[in-house]
Amino acid sequence: MEARTFLDSNVVLYLLSADTRKRDIALGLLSRRPCVSVQVLNEVTNVCRKKGGMSWDEVATFLADVRHFCRVVSLTETIHDDARRLAARHQLSFYDANIVAAALDSGAAVVWSEDMHHGLVIEHTVTITNPFRH
Repeated sequence: MEARTFLDSNVVLYLLSADTRKRDIALGLLSRRPCVSVQVLNEVTNVCRKKGGMSWDEVATFLADVRHFCRVVSLTETIHDDARRLAARHQLSFYDANIVAAALDSGAAVVWSEDMHHGLVIEHTVTITNPFRH
């Protein structure tokens, strides 16, 4: 059985990209049925609305498609507390730390992210991996 994986918002957003190479990689990761967190859904919604100019209905349709393939991890007080600790310990932004804390909570072994530090191992459990590196 394949190890559980987790997608960062930047990977999800590449599903909408004109960059076919990155879009295809993101689609391949989505087909593995990864996890995402509510934080990822929030970030994707914000970018789709502000930068993508998508309507609320378009955002809802896109997120429904993503959620069809992904297990969604809810944000909890424990994840929030863990995120603060991880941000301090690993010099992550608080928003990235929320994603990593949710990934740890989900049992993920890999967080696929273009923006976080490639190769960083957090809590001896989850590895940040840039899926777009050559």
